[in-house]
Amino acid sequence: MDAHSRGRADEIDPADQWVLNPQTGNYELRLDRSAGQPAVPSPSRGSSASATTAAPGRDAAGSPERDTATEAPVPGQRRRRVPEQGRGGRQTSTSRRRPKQGASRKKKVLLWTGGTMAVVLVAGATGAYLIYDKLNGNIGTVDVGDAAVDTPGMDGPLNILIIGNDVRTGEGNESYGNKSNVTGHADTTFLIHVSEDRTNATALSIPRDLKIEIPDCPTKQPDGSTKVVPGSVGKTKFNESFGVNGRDPGCTMRTVKEMTGIGINHFMMVDFNAVKTLSAAVGGVEVCLTKPIRDMDYSKLDLPAGEQRIQGEQALAFLRNRHGLGNQSDLDRIKMQQQFLASMMRQLKEDTLGSPTRLLSVANAATEALTVDKGIGSALKLTSLAKEIGKVDLKNISFMTVPVRDNPDEPPTRRATVVLDPVKAPQVFGMIQNDVSFTEVKKKQQDAKNAQAQAQAKLLQGPRARAADVRVDVYNGSGVQGAAQATLLWLQNEQGVSRSTNKSNAPEKAAKTTLTYAPNQADQARKLADLMGLPATALQPGTQDAGEREPMTLVLGADFKGAGVPVGGPAKAPDVEKVEADKQVCAK
Repeated sequence: MDAHSRGRADEIDPADQWVLNPQTGNYELRLDRSAGQPAVPSPSRGSSASATTAAPGRDAAGSPERDTATEAPVPGQRRRRVPEQGRGGRQTSTSRRRPKQGASRKKKVLLWTGGTMAVVLVAGATGAYLIYDKLNGNIGTVDVGDAAVDTPGMDGPLNILIIGNDVRTGEGNESYGNKSNVTGHADTTFLIHVSEDRTNATALSIPRDLKIEIPDCPTKQPDGSTKVVPGSVGKTKFNESFGVNGRDPGCTMRTVKEMTGIGINHFMMVDFNAVKTLSAAVGGVEVCLTKPIRDMDYSKLDLPAGEQRIQGEQALAFLRNRHGLGNQSDLDRIKMQQQFLASMMRQLKEDTLGSPTRLLSVANAATEALTVDKGIGSALKLTSLAKEIGKVDLKNISFMTVPVRDNPDEPPTRRATVVLDPVKAPQVFGMIQNDVSFTEVKKKQQDAKNAQAQAQAKLLQGPRARAADVRVDVYNGSGVQGAAQATLLWLQNEQGVSRSTNKSNAPEKAAKTTLTYAPNQADQARKLADLMGLPATALQPGTQDAGEREPMTLVLGADFKGAGVPVGGPAKAPDVEKVEADKQVCAK
Protein backbone atom coordinates (compact mmCIF):
# COMPACT_ATOMS: atom_id res chain seq x y z
CA MET A 1 0.00 0.00 0.00
CA ASP A 2 1.52 3.47 -1.02
CA ALA A 3 1.45 6.76 0.89
CA HIS A 4 -1.65 8.08 -0.86
CA SER A 5 -3.71 5.05 -0.02
CA ARG A 6 -2.71 5.53 3.64
CA GLY A 7 -4.27 9.02 3.67
CA ARG A 8 -1.17 11.07 3.01
CA ALA A 9 -2.60 12.96 0.07
CA ASP A 10 -1.45 16.51 -0.61
CA GLU A 11 1.67 16.03 1.56
CA ILE A 12 -0.43 15.91 4.79
CA ASP A 13 1.17 13.87 7.52
CA PRO A 14 -1.28 11.05 8.47
CA ALA A 15 -0.24 11.54 12.10
CA ASP A 16 -1.90 14.99 11.98
CA GLN A 17 -5.22 13.27 11.30
CA TRP A 18 -5.28 11.54 14.73
CA VAL A 19 -7.03 13.67 17.34
CA LEU A 20 -8.13 13.15 20.94
CA ASN A 21 -11.83 12.55 21.44
CA PRO A 22 -12.54 14.47 24.69
CA GLN A 23 -15.59 12.33 25.39
CA THR A 24 -13.85 8.95 25.18
CA GLY A 25 -10.27 9.90 26.01
CA ASN A 26 -9.06 7.91 22.96
CA TYR A 27 -7.13 8.97 19.89
CA GLU A 28 -9.21 8.57 16.74
CA LEU A 29 -8.58 9.00 13.04
CA ARG A 30 -10.01 12.27 11.71
CA LEU A 31 -10.73 12.03 8.00
CA ASP A 32 -11.62 15.67 7.21
CA ARG A 33 -11.32 17.90 4.13
CA SER A 34 -7.67 18.56 4.83
CA ALA A 35 -7.05 15.09 3.55
CA GLY A 36 -9.28 15.52 0.60
CA GLN A 37 -12.13 13.62 2.30
CA PRO A 38 -15.37 14.66 4.08
CA ALA A 39 -15.12 15.06 7.84
CA VAL A 40 -16.51 12.04 9.72
CA PRO A 41 -16.87 12.46 13.48
CA SER A 42 -16.21 9.61 15.87
CA PRO A 43 -19.35 8.55 17.73
CA SER A 44 -19.31 9.50 21.42
CA ARG A 45 -20.08 7.02 24.20
CA GLY A 46 -23.64 5.93 23.96
CA SER A 47 -24.18 7.52 20.51
CA SER A 48 -25.19 5.67 17.41
CA ALA A 49 -22.71 4.86 14.69
CA SER A 50 -25.14 6.57 12.29
CA ALA A 51 -24.80 10.05 13.93
CA THR A 52 -25.22 13.03 11.62
CA THR A 53 -22.02 14.08 9.82
CA ALA A 54 -20.67 17.46 10.92
CA ALA A 55 -20.95 20.29 8.50
CA PRO A 56 -17.78 21.45 6.74
CA GLY A 57 -15.75 23.69 9.01
CA ARG A 58 -17.66 22.57 12.11
CA ASP A 59 -17.20 19.76 14.57
CA ALA A 60 -19.89 17.27 15.52
CA ALA A 61 -21.28 19.64 18.15
CA GLY A 62 -21.58 22.49 15.66
CA SER A 63 -18.60 24.45 16.99
CA PRO A 64 -16.00 25.85 14.65
CA GLU A 65 -13.22 23.43 13.87
CA ARG A 66 -9.85 24.06 15.39
CA ASP A 67 -6.73 23.77 13.34
CA THR A 68 -5.35 20.26 13.55
CA ALA A 69 -1.99 21.64 14.60
CA THR A 70 -3.51 22.72 17.92
CA GLU A 71 -5.02 19.28 18.69
CA ALA A 72 -3.41 16.99 21.24
CA PRO A 73 -0.68 15.13 19.36
CA VAL A 74 -0.52 11.45 18.54
CA PRO A 75 1.94 9.62 20.80
CA GLY A 76 5.37 10.09 19.30
CA GLN A 77 4.49 13.31 17.45
CA ARG A 78 6.21 16.52 18.48
CA ARG A 79 3.71 19.12 19.79
CA ARG A 80 3.90 22.76 18.63
CA ARG A 81 3.51 25.15 21.57
CA VAL A 82 0.84 27.85 21.00
CA PRO A 83 -0.67 30.45 23.31
CA GLU A 84 -3.83 29.48 25.14
CA GLN A 85 -6.74 31.66 26.11
CA GLY A 86 -6.67 32.38 29.80
CA ARG A 87 -9.38 33.86 31.95
CA GLY A 88 -10.87 37.05 30.52
CA GLY A 89 -9.57 36.21 27.09
CA ARG A 90 -5.92 36.77 28.01
CA GLN A 91 -3.34 34.64 26.31
CA THR A 92 -0.99 32.66 28.53
CA SER A 93 2.00 30.65 27.47
CA THR A 94 1.82 26.96 28.04
CA SER A 95 5.50 27.01 28.86
CA ARG A 96 4.76 29.03 32.04
CA ARG A 97 1.65 27.19 33.04
CA ARG A 98 1.23 23.83 34.67
CA PRO A 99 -0.19 21.42 32.08
CA LYS A 100 -3.73 20.15 32.48
CA GLN A 101 -4.19 16.84 34.30
CA GLY A 102 -6.43 15.37 31.64
CA ALA A 103 -5.67 13.47 28.48
CA SER A 104 -2.00 14.44 28.34
CA ARG A 105 -1.34 12.89 31.76
CA LYS A 106 -3.25 9.79 30.79
CA LYS A 107 -1.14 9.60 27.65
CA LYS A 108 2.08 9.82 29.66
CA VAL A 109 0.89 7.15 32.02
CA LEU A 110 0.03 4.91 29.11
CA LEU A 111 3.39 5.53 27.50
CA TRP A 112 5.25 4.81 30.74
CA THR A 113 3.16 1.71 31.49
CA GLY A 114 3.47 0.38 27.95
CA GLY A 115 7.22 0.87 27.94
CA THR A 116 7.61 -0.75 31.34
CA MET A 117 5.45 -3.69 30.32
CA ALA A 118 7.54 -4.17 27.19
CA VAL A 119 10.70 -4.29 29.29
CA VAL A 120 9.09 -6.67 31.79
CA LEU A 121 7.86 -8.98 29.04
CA VAL A 122 11.25 -9.08 27.33
CA ALA A 123 13.04 -9.55 30.64
CA GLY A 124 10.51 -12.18 31.69
CA ALA A 125 10.94 -14.10 28.46
CA THR A 126 14.72 -13.93 28.79
CA GLY A 127 14.59 -14.95 32.44
CA ALA A 128 12.20 -17.80 31.72
CA TYR A 129 14.47 -19.06 28.97
CA LEU A 130 17.54 -18.88 31.20
CA ILE A 131 15.72 -20.69 34.01
CA TYR A 132 14.35 -23.30 31.61
CA ASP A 133 17.78 -23.76 30.02
CA LYS A 134 19.39 -24.13 33.46
CA LEU A 135 16.82 -26.68 34.62
CA ASN A 136 17.27 -28.64 31.39
CA GLY A 137 21.02 -28.67 31.93
CA ASN A 138 20.55 -30.07 35.42
CA ILE A 139 18.73 -33.22 34.30
CA GLY A 140 20.64 -36.42 33.57
CA THR A 141 19.08 -38.91 31.14
CA VAL A 142 19.47 -42.60 30.35
CA ASP A 143 18.26 -44.35 27.20
CA VAL A 144 16.48 -47.45 28.51
CA GLY A 145 15.20 -48.56 25.10
CA ASP A 146 12.06 -50.68 25.12
CA ALA A 147 12.17 -51.12 28.90
CA ALA A 148 9.86 -48.08 28.99
CA VAL A 149 6.30 -48.57 27.79
CA ASP A 150 5.63 -45.79 25.29
CA THR A 151 2.64 -43.58 26.12
CA PRO A 152 1.38 -40.92 23.68
CA GLY A 153 1.68 -37.64 25.55
CA MET A 154 0.55 -38.10 29.15
CA ASP A 155 -2.67 -39.94 28.38
CA GLY A 156 -3.89 -43.11 30.05
CA PRO A 157 -2.73 -44.63 33.33
CA LEU A 158 0.87 -43.82 34.26
CA ASN A 159 3.40 -46.04 36.03
CA ILE A 160 6.56 -44.29 37.21
CA LEU A 161 9.41 -46.07 38.99
CA ILE A 162 11.22 -43.94 41.60
CA ILE A 163 14.62 -45.53 42.24
CA GLY A 164 16.62 -44.47 45.29
CA ASN A 165 20.28 -44.94 44.49
CA ASP A 166 22.35 -45.78 47.58
CA VAL A 167 25.62 -44.50 46.10
CA ARG A 168 27.74 -43.12 48.96
CA THR A 169 29.66 -40.46 47.07
CA GLY A 170 29.16 -36.89 48.27
CA GLU A 171 30.02 -34.91 51.36
CA GLY A 172 28.98 -36.64 54.58
CA ASN A 173 27.62 -39.77 52.88
CA GLU A 174 30.54 -42.03 53.68
CA SER A 175 29.02 -42.73 57.10
CA TYR A 176 26.22 -44.69 55.43
CA GLY A 177 28.48 -47.31 53.93
CA ASN A 178 31.31 -47.89 51.49
CA LYS A 179 31.71 -44.79 49.34
CA SER A 180 34.03 -46.57 46.91
CA ASN A 181 30.99 -47.86 45.01
CA VAL A 182 30.51 -45.00 42.54
CA THR A 183 27.47 -46.61 40.89
CA GLY A 184 25.29 -47.66 43.80
CA HIS A 185 22.36 -50.06 43.92
CA ALA A 186 18.56 -49.85 43.86
CA ASP A 187 17.79 -49.00 47.46
CA THR A 188 14.45 -47.34 48.27
CA THR A 189 12.18 -47.98 45.26
CA PHE A 190 8.59 -46.86 44.72
CA LEU A 191 6.24 -47.87 41.92
CA ILE A 192 3.89 -44.90 41.47
CA HIS A 193 0.64 -45.74 39.67
CA VAL A 194 -1.52 -42.79 38.59
CA SER A 195 -5.02 -43.79 37.49
CA GLU A 196 -6.25 -43.04 33.98
CA ASP A 197 -8.93 -40.65 35.25
CA ARG A 198 -6.42 -38.99 37.64
CA THR A 199 -8.74 -39.53 40.62
CA ASN A 200 -6.29 -41.69 42.58
CA ALA A 201 -2.73 -42.92 42.82
CA THR A 202 -0.83 -45.73 44.54
CA ALA A 203 2.77 -45.57 45.77
CA LEU A 204 4.00 -49.14 46.18
CA SER A 205 7.27 -49.66 48.06
CA ILE A 206 9.50 -52.51 46.90
CA PRO A 207 11.84 -53.84 49.64
CA ARG A 208 15.53 -53.77 48.71
CA ASP A 209 16.01 -57.21 50.35
CA LEU A 210 13.21 -58.88 48.36
CA LYS A 211 14.49 -62.06 46.70
CA ILE A 212 13.50 -61.96 43.05
CA GLU A 213 14.74 -63.14 39.65
CA ILE A 214 16.39 -60.46 37.54
CA PRO A 215 15.88 -60.91 33.77
CA ASP A 216 18.45 -60.40 31.02
CA CYS A 217 18.84 -56.70 30.34
CA PRO A 218 19.84 -54.96 27.07
CA THR A 219 21.74 -51.79 28.02
CA LYS A 220 22.88 -48.89 25.85
CA GLN A 221 26.66 -48.39 25.80
CA PRO A 222 28.49 -45.03 25.44
CA ASP A 223 29.40 -45.86 21.83
CA GLY A 224 25.74 -46.38 20.92
CA SER A 225 25.88 -50.17 20.86
CA THR A 226 23.69 -52.45 22.98
CA LYS A 227 25.07 -54.94 25.47
CA VAL A 228 22.91 -57.63 27.07
CA VAL A 229 23.71 -57.98 30.76
CA PRO A 230 22.80 -61.53 31.87
CA GLY A 231 20.09 -61.89 34.47
CA SER A 232 20.50 -63.50 37.85
CA VAL A 233 21.05 -67.22 38.32
CA GLY A 234 18.06 -67.99 40.47
CA LYS A 235 16.72 -65.44 42.93
CA THR A 236 18.79 -62.58 44.30
CA LYS A 237 18.15 -59.33 46.16
CA PHE A 238 16.07 -56.73 44.34
CA ASN A 239 18.68 -54.03 44.97
CA GLU A 240 21.04 -55.85 42.58
CA SER A 241 18.73 -54.96 39.67
CA PHE A 242 20.76 -51.76 39.35
CA GLY A 243 24.51 -51.23 39.47
CA VAL A 244 25.63 -54.87 39.41
CA ASN A 245 27.50 -56.04 36.27
CA GLY A 246 26.64 -52.78 34.50
CA ARG A 247 22.88 -52.95 35.01
CA ASP A 248 21.20 -49.60 34.32
CA PRO A 249 17.80 -48.24 35.50
CA GLY A 250 16.21 -50.03 32.54
CA CYS A 251 17.17 -53.31 34.21
CA THR A 252 15.28 -52.30 37.36
CA MET A 253 12.27 -51.39 35.19
CA ARG A 254 12.39 -54.80 33.49
CA THR A 255 12.72 -56.55 36.87
CA VAL A 256 9.62 -54.79 38.22
CA LYS A 257 7.64 -55.59 35.08
CA GLU A 258 8.69 -59.25 35.28
CA MET A 259 7.68 -59.38 38.95
CA THR A 260 4.38 -57.49 38.77
CA GLY A 261 3.19 -57.78 35.18
CA ILE A 262 2.92 -53.98 35.16
CA GLY A 263 4.52 -52.05 32.30
CA ILE A 264 6.61 -49.05 33.42
CA ASN A 265 6.31 -45.78 31.50
CA HIS A 266 9.12 -43.76 33.10
CA PHE A 267 11.76 -43.87 35.79
CA MET A 268 13.33 -41.25 38.04
CA MET A 269 16.48 -41.95 40.04
CA VAL A 270 17.68 -39.92 43.02
CA ASP A 271 20.63 -40.34 45.41
CA PHE A 272 21.41 -39.46 49.02
CA ASN A 273 22.30 -35.86 48.17
CA ALA A 274 18.82 -35.37 46.66
CA VAL A 275 17.22 -36.03 50.04
CA LYS A 276 19.34 -33.33 51.63
CA THR A 277 18.78 -30.65 48.99
CA LEU A 278 15.08 -31.31 48.42
CA SER A 279 14.19 -31.40 52.11
CA ALA A 280 16.01 -28.10 52.57
CA ALA A 281 14.39 -26.54 49.48
CA VAL A 282 10.88 -27.08 50.88
CA GLY A 283 11.88 -25.61 54.22
CA GLY A 284 12.07 -28.93 56.05
CA VAL A 285 9.66 -31.86 56.23
CA GLU A 286 7.36 -32.54 59.18
CA VAL A 287 7.60 -36.04 60.68
CA CYS A 288 6.22 -37.67 63.80
CA LEU A 289 7.59 -40.31 66.21
CA THR A 290 5.70 -42.17 68.92
CA LYS A 291 8.95 -42.59 70.83
CA PRO A 292 12.43 -40.99 70.62
CA ILE A 293 15.16 -42.40 68.38
CA ARG A 294 18.81 -42.15 69.37
CA ASP A 295 21.05 -44.06 66.97
CA MET A 296 24.53 -42.57 67.28
CA ASP A 297 26.32 -45.74 66.09
CA TYR A 298 24.78 -46.05 62.62
CA SER A 299 22.55 -43.31 61.17
CA LYS A 300 23.58 -40.70 63.79
CA LEU A 301 19.88 -39.89 64.21
CA ASP A 302 18.88 -38.24 67.49
CA LEU A 303 15.20 -37.20 67.55
CA PRO A 304 12.73 -36.79 70.42
CA ALA A 305 9.18 -38.19 70.34
CA GLY A 306 6.41 -36.12 68.77
CA GLU A 307 6.20 -33.88 65.70
CA GLN A 308 9.25 -32.08 64.32
CA ARG A 309 10.61 -30.62 61.10
CA ILE A 310 13.77 -32.12 59.63
CA GLN A 311 15.97 -31.32 56.62
CA GLY A 312 19.39 -31.90 55.14
CA GLU A 313 21.61 -34.43 56.89
CA GLN A 314 18.98 -35.09 59.55
CA ALA A 315 16.35 -35.92 56.87
CA LEU A 316 18.72 -38.40 55.24
CA ALA A 317 19.46 -40.02 58.60
CA PHE A 318 15.71 -40.34 59.21
CA LEU A 319 15.24 -42.19 55.90
CA ARG A 320 18.29 -44.41 56.40
CA ASN A 321 17.66 -45.33 60.02
CA ARG A 322 16.23 -48.72 60.98
CA HIS A 323 17.65 -49.17 64.49
CA GLY A 324 15.23 -48.55 67.33
CA LEU A 325 12.22 -49.28 65.11
CA GLY A 326 10.17 -52.48 65.51
CA ASN A 327 12.39 -55.38 64.53
CA GLN A 328 15.00 -53.03 62.98
CA SER A 329 14.29 -54.35 59.49
CA ASP A 330 14.10 -52.77 56.08
CA LEU A 331 10.31 -53.13 56.26
CA ASP A 332 10.20 -50.85 59.31
CA ARG A 333 12.41 -48.33 57.56
CA ILE A 334 10.04 -48.35 54.57
CA LYS A 335 7.21 -47.13 56.81
CA MET A 336 9.34 -44.13 57.83
CA GLN A 337 10.14 -43.43 54.19
CA GLN A 338 6.45 -43.53 53.28
CA GLN A 339 5.63 -41.13 56.12
CA PHE A 340 8.37 -38.76 54.95
CA LEU A 341 7.24 -38.77 51.30
CA ALA A 342 3.57 -38.32 52.21
CA SER A 343 4.49 -35.35 54.41
CA MET A 344 6.64 -33.81 51.68
CA MET A 345 3.78 -34.16 49.19
CA ARG A 346 1.42 -32.37 51.56
CA GLN A 347 3.93 -29.59 52.05
CA LEU A 348 4.57 -29.16 48.33
CA LYS A 349 0.88 -28.87 47.62
CA GLU A 350 -0.03 -26.65 50.58
CA ASP A 351 3.00 -24.38 50.97
CA THR A 352 5.50 -24.55 48.10
CA LEU A 353 3.22 -24.21 45.06
CA GLY A 354 2.07 -20.80 46.28
CA SER A 355 5.60 -19.40 46.57
CA PRO A 356 7.40 -18.73 43.24
CA THR A 357 10.74 -18.35 45.05
CA ARG A 358 10.43 -21.62 46.94
CA LEU A 359 9.01 -23.38 43.87
CA LEU A 360 12.02 -22.34 41.79
CA SER A 361 14.33 -23.52 44.57
CA VAL A 362 12.58 -26.91 44.64
CA ALA A 363 12.64 -27.18 40.84
CA ASN A 364 16.36 -26.45 40.78
CA ALA A 365 17.10 -28.93 43.57
CA ALA A 366 14.90 -31.60 42.02
CA THR A 367 16.37 -31.36 38.53
CA GLU A 368 19.93 -31.35 39.89
CA ALA A 369 19.12 -34.53 41.79
CA LEU A 370 17.26 -36.38 39.04
CA THR A 371 18.32 -38.91 36.44
CA VAL A 372 15.41 -39.87 34.19
CA ASP A 373 14.60 -41.72 30.99
CA LYS A 374 14.71 -39.79 27.71
CA GLY A 375 10.92 -39.76 27.52
CA ILE A 376 10.80 -37.14 30.30
CA GLY A 377 14.31 -35.77 29.87
CA SER A 378 13.43 -32.06 29.80
CA ALA A 379 12.03 -29.51 32.22
CA LEU A 380 8.93 -29.12 30.04
CA LYS A 381 8.17 -32.85 30.02
CA LEU A 382 8.83 -33.17 33.75
CA THR A 383 6.46 -30.26 34.32
CA SER A 384 3.78 -32.01 32.27
CA LEU A 385 4.23 -35.18 34.31
CA ALA A 386 4.09 -33.21 37.57
CA LYS A 387 0.83 -31.60 36.47
CA GLU A 388 -0.73 -35.01 35.84
CA ILE A 389 0.28 -36.27 39.28
CA GLY A 390 -0.85 -32.97 40.81
CA LYS A 391 -4.41 -33.59 39.61
CA VAL A 392 -4.81 -36.36 42.19
CA ASP A 393 -6.30 -35.36 45.54
CA LEU A 394 -3.95 -36.17 48.42
CA LYS A 395 -6.64 -38.17 50.21
CA ASN A 396 -6.74 -40.55 47.25
CA ILE A 397 -2.99 -41.32 47.22
CA SER A 398 -2.23 -44.58 49.02
CA PHE A 399 1.20 -45.66 50.29
CA MET A 400 1.77 -49.37 50.84
CA THR A 401 4.44 -52.05 50.60
CA VAL A 402 4.53 -55.07 48.31
CA PRO A 403 3.09 -57.93 50.42
CA VAL A 404 5.97 -60.22 51.44
CA ARG A 405 6.83 -63.08 53.75
CA ASP A 406 10.04 -64.08 55.50
CA ASN A 407 12.29 -66.09 53.23
CA PRO A 408 11.57 -69.76 54.12
CA ASP A 409 15.00 -70.78 52.78
CA GLU A 410 16.74 -68.94 55.61
CA PRO A 411 16.94 -70.20 59.22
CA PRO A 412 14.41 -68.52 61.57
CA THR A 413 17.18 -66.96 63.63
CA ARG A 414 19.04 -65.47 60.66
CA ARG A 415 16.35 -64.30 58.26
CA ALA A 416 17.57 -61.24 56.38
CA THR A 417 15.52 -61.36 53.17
CA VAL A 418 11.87 -61.69 52.15
CA VAL A 419 9.88 -63.24 49.28
CA LEU A 420 6.57 -62.28 47.68
CA ASP A 421 3.39 -63.27 49.49
CA PRO A 422 1.98 -65.81 46.98
CA VAL A 423 -1.65 -64.69 47.54
CA LYS A 424 -1.66 -61.01 48.54
CA ALA A 425 1.11 -59.78 46.20
CA PRO A 426 -0.69 -60.95 43.00
CA GLN A 427 -3.89 -59.35 44.31
CA VAL A 428 -2.16 -56.00 44.77
CA PHE A 429 -0.52 -56.24 41.35
CA GLY A 430 -3.88 -57.20 39.82
CA MET A 431 -5.58 -54.12 41.26
CA ILE A 432 -2.91 -51.84 39.79
CA GLN A 433 -3.09 -53.63 36.43
CA ASN A 434 -6.85 -53.12 36.42
CA ASP A 435 -6.49 -49.46 37.49
CA VAL A 436 -8.48 -50.00 40.70
CA SER A 437 -8.05 -47.47 43.51
CA PHE A 438 -7.20 -48.73 46.98
CA THR A 439 -9.03 -45.73 48.41
CA GLU A 440 -12.26 -46.27 46.47
CA VAL A 441 -12.19 -50.03 46.10
CA LYS A 442 -15.52 -50.71 47.85
CA LYS A 443 -17.53 -48.73 45.32
CA LYS A 444 -15.66 -50.23 42.38
CA GLN A 445 -16.04 -53.70 43.87
CA GLN A 446 -19.79 -53.24 44.00
CA ASP A 447 -19.92 -51.86 40.46
CA ALA A 448 -17.89 -54.85 39.21
CA LYS A 449 -20.09 -57.28 41.10
CA ASN A 450 -23.25 -55.75 39.67
CA ALA A 451 -21.94 -55.96 36.10
CA GLN A 452 -20.74 -59.53 36.52
CA ALA A 453 -23.97 -60.58 38.22
CA GLN A 454 -26.05 -59.54 35.22
CA ALA A 455 -23.81 -61.40 32.77
CA GLN A 456 -23.53 -64.53 34.88
CA ALA A 457 -27.08 -64.67 36.19
CA LYS A 458 -28.19 -67.30 33.73
CA LEU A 459 -24.96 -69.14 32.99
CA LEU A 460 -23.93 -69.62 36.60
CA GLN A 461 -27.30 -70.43 38.12
CA GLY A 462 -27.45 -73.92 39.55
CA PRO A 463 -25.70 -76.21 42.01
CA ARG A 464 -21.94 -76.29 42.64
CA ALA A 465 -19.79 -79.38 42.93
CA ARG A 466 -17.45 -79.86 45.85
CA ALA A 467 -13.92 -78.63 45.22
CA ALA A 468 -12.65 -82.21 45.68
CA ASP A 469 -14.90 -83.37 42.82
CA VAL A 470 -13.68 -80.82 40.28
CA ARG A 471 -11.54 -82.35 37.52
CA VAL A 472 -9.58 -79.95 35.32
CA ASP A 473 -6.55 -79.92 33.05
CA VAL A 474 -4.62 -76.64 33.14
CA TYR A 475 -2.86 -75.32 30.02
CA ASN A 476 -0.62 -72.25 29.93
CA GLY A 477 -1.49 -69.95 27.03
CA SER A 478 -0.66 -66.76 28.94
CA GLY A 479 2.97 -66.43 27.90
CA VAL A 480 3.91 -66.16 31.59
CA GLN A 481 6.45 -68.80 32.49
CA GLY A 482 5.25 -71.19 35.18
CA ALA A 483 1.65 -69.92 35.20
CA ALA A 484 0.09 -73.37 34.86
CA GLN A 485 2.18 -74.86 37.66
CA ALA A 486 1.51 -71.89 39.95
CA THR A 487 -2.22 -72.22 39.33
CA LEU A 488 -2.10 -75.98 39.91
CA LEU A 489 -0.35 -75.55 43.28
CA TRP A 490 -2.84 -72.86 44.31
CA LEU A 491 -5.82 -75.02 43.33
CA GLN A 492 -4.51 -78.12 45.07
CA ASN A 493 -2.94 -76.63 48.20
CA GLU A 494 -5.23 -73.71 48.96
CA GLN A 495 -8.57 -74.54 47.29
CA GLY A 496 -8.77 -78.33 47.65
CA VAL A 497 -9.05 -79.05 43.90
CA SER A 498 -6.90 -82.17 44.13
CA ARG A 499 -8.00 -83.63 40.78
CA SER A 500 -6.22 -81.02 38.72
CA THR A 501 -3.33 -81.57 36.32
CA ASN A 502 -0.68 -79.35 34.74
CA LYS A 503 -0.73 -79.97 30.97
CA SER A 504 2.09 -77.50 30.31
CA ASN A 505 1.86 -75.06 27.39
CA ALA A 506 -1.25 -74.64 25.26
CA PRO A 507 -0.85 -75.21 21.49
CA GLU A 508 -0.78 -71.42 21.05
CA LYS A 509 -1.00 -68.25 23.10
CA ALA A 510 -4.49 -67.20 24.15
CA ALA A 511 -5.73 -63.64 24.61
CA LYS A 512 -8.41 -64.67 27.11
CA THR A 513 -8.68 -67.35 29.76
CA THR A 514 -11.29 -70.00 28.87
CA LEU A 515 -12.90 -72.95 30.68
CA THR A 516 -14.39 -75.56 28.36
CA TYR A 517 -16.77 -78.10 29.94
CA ALA A 518 -19.48 -80.59 29.05
CA PRO A 519 -23.16 -80.10 30.02
CA ASN A 520 -22.85 -82.71 32.77
CA GLN A 521 -19.83 -80.81 34.19
CA ALA A 522 -21.71 -77.52 34.72
CA ASP A 523 -21.65 -77.88 38.49
CA GLN A 524 -17.86 -78.33 38.40
CA ALA A 525 -17.51 -75.33 36.06
CA ARG A 526 -19.53 -73.13 38.38
CA LYS A 527 -17.38 -74.15 41.34
CA LEU A 528 -14.13 -73.47 39.48
CA ALA A 529 -15.48 -70.15 38.20
CA ASP A 530 -16.26 -69.18 41.79
CA LEU A 531 -12.78 -70.11 42.97
CA MET A 532 -10.89 -68.38 40.16
CA GLY A 533 -13.16 -65.39 39.62
CA LEU A 534 -13.82 -66.34 35.99
CA PRO A 535 -16.21 -64.03 34.13
CA ALA A 536 -19.16 -65.46 32.21
CA THR A 537 -17.33 -64.83 28.95
CA ALA A 538 -14.64 -67.33 30.01
CA LEU A 539 -17.11 -70.24 30.27
CA GLN A 540 -17.55 -72.28 27.09
CA PRO A 541 -20.14 -75.06 27.49
CA GLY A 542 -20.02 -78.00 25.09
CA THR A 543 -22.93 -79.96 23.58
CA GLN A 544 -22.02 -83.55 24.52
CA ASP A 545 -21.70 -85.04 27.98
CA ALA A 546 -18.27 -86.10 29.20
CA GLY A 547 -17.18 -89.41 30.64
CA GLU A 548 -17.14 -89.94 34.39
CA ARG A 549 -13.42 -89.28 34.80
CA GLU A 550 -13.00 -86.84 31.91
CA PRO A 551 -11.62 -83.45 33.05
CA MET A 552 -12.61 -79.94 31.96
CA THR A 553 -10.04 -77.85 30.04
CA LEU A 554 -8.76 -74.58 31.51
CA VAL A 555 -6.53 -72.47 29.22
CA LEU A 556 -4.84 -69.52 30.92
CA GLY A 557 -4.78 -66.48 28.63
CA ALA A 558 -3.01 -63.14 28.51
CA ASP A 559 -5.61 -61.75 30.93
CA PHE A 560 -4.37 -64.18 33.60
CA LYS A 561 -2.80 -62.09 36.37
CA GLY A 562 -1.59 -64.76 38.76
CA ALA A 563 -2.80 -67.68 40.82
CA GLY A 564 -5.58 -66.49 43.11
CA VAL A 565 -6.15 -63.23 41.22
CA PRO A 566 -9.66 -63.09 39.72
CA VAL A 567 -9.46 -62.98 35.93
CA GLY A 568 -12.48 -60.68 35.81
CA GLY A 569 -10.81 -58.08 38.04
CA PRO A 570 -10.11 -57.95 41.77
CA ALA A 571 -12.96 -59.35 43.83
CA LYS A 572 -11.81 -57.52 46.97
CA ALA A 573 -8.98 -55.39 48.25
CA PRO A 574 -6.31 -57.51 49.93
CA ASP A 575 -5.76 -57.00 53.62
CA VAL A 576 -2.58 -54.91 53.44
CA GLU A 577 -1.44 -51.98 55.55
CA LYS A 578 -1.69 -48.65 53.76
CA VAL A 579 -1.52 -44.92 54.50
CA GLU A 580 -3.28 -42.05 52.70
CA ALA A 581 -1.04 -39.11 51.82
CA ASP A 582 -3.31 -36.55 53.49
CA LYS A 583 -2.93 -38.13 56.94
CA GLN A 584 -0.08 -37.61 59.41
CA VAL A 585 1.00 -40.97 60.86
CA CYS A 586 3.59 -41.29 63.61
CA ALA A 587 6.34 -43.85 63.09
CA LYS A 588 6.52 -46.53 65.78
